[in-house]
Parts: sequence; structure tokens; C-alpha cells
Amino acid sequence: MATSRSTHTRDAILDAAERLFAEHGHDNTSMRQITQAAQVNLSAVNYHFGSKDALVGAVFQRRLDALNDERLRILDDLEAKAGGQPLKPSAIVEAYFGPLVRHACSAGAERRAFMPLQSIAMSDPNGAISALFAAQRSVVAHRFTRALLTSLPCVPEAEIVWRFHFMLGATAYAIMGAESSSRAMNLPGEASIDAQALLNRLMAFLLGGLRAPLSTGTTPPGAPT
Repeated sequence: MATSRSTHTRDAILDAAERLFAEHGHDNTSMRQITQAAQVNLSAVNYHFGSKDALVGAVFQRRLDALNDERLRILDDLEAKAGGQPLKPSAIVEAYFGPLVRHACSAGAERRAFMPLQSIAMSDPNGAISALFAAQRSVVAHRFTRALLTSLPCVPEAEIVWRFHFMLGATAYAIMGAESSSRAMNLPGEASIDAQALLNRLMAFLLGGLRAPLSTGTTPPGAPT
């Protein structure tokens, strides 16, 4: 019973912090605002998280966990259906990047809290949020790069790793700047971002990079589809 109450309190703090971060940004949200919204005292926040920085990290961690769980569920399902046969590279790429694009284009409060933190992870490579993002990404990305190596056995592992790294950068830039880019280029009919349209364009770009000639000038065998 005590454990249940403790979990409820922790979740209430996370939910309140996420809502406030979405409304005001984490820098402009005070611990007092969070404790009032969660209806807890400061000692409860300190007990569960220790500091505001740790709370910010926990909010980010919760969204990363949900995102990575979805990625792995999709990959597990694809591999189960393949019955031991290699997956198409396009399916692997979409399983990893599709959930992120859909999350980035959603209208929920969790998206409004998550995306600024991802922006920090991109702009401050030595910060705590960046370190958390990198640690989470490395575990899941390793699983996906292994799947790509199985799918493209004649492509050197180092090449797969580098290309996956480039795909991560392209996707992060695309989702962080999609709306501002559309406005800046005055694209007709694109005042808002459609997740599937963005994903279709991104997939074409990412797969073009994945199937590009190797550094030796040769095209990777088994060019992805």
C-alpha cells in the first residue's frame, strides 16, 4: 500500500511538472509551481528526485522510455513475422524513426514538454539532458544497427553505424525545424505539419543516404527498399 502511494505521488509530480514545462518551459517553472500543481510538499519532490535538474531528467526519461518501448515493440513484431529472415532496411528505418516523427507532430502536452528538451539535447552536447538522451539512444540504436547489419550483410559495420548516426541528425533537425522551415519557405498548404507527409519525405531522404555508394565508390549490395 505504501509503495502504491509512493508511486502515485511520483507520477503526480511528473505529470504536474510535464504540464508546467509544456506551458512555461522548464527554466521558467519553479519548484513551488510544481508542488502546488501536484498537491505535494517540497520534501516529496526532494525524496523522489533530489533536485529540479533530476526532475527535468525524469520527465524526459519517461517520454524516452515510452518512445523506445514503441520502437522495440515494432521491431519485435517485424522480426517475429519475418520468421528468421532479414528485414527490409526500410522497415527497420521506419520502425525507429516513425514513432519519433509521430510523437513530434502530435498536439499533446507531452509533446510540448518533450520537444524543447530534445532541442536542448541537440544544442548542449555536454549537458545532463544530452547525456541522458545519448545513453538511452545507444542501447536501442544498437539493436537497430544490428538489425540493419543482418539486413545488409555486405555493408561494413562501421559504415552502418556512421549512416545511422547521420540519419539521427537529419531526423532531429527535421522534427525540430519542420514548422519554422515551412513558414520560412512559404510552402503552399503546409501551415501545419502532417506526421505522415513529413515521415514520407524523411524516409525517402534517409533511405537515399543508406543506399548511397560506399566510400570506396561502390554501391552497397542489396540496396534497401
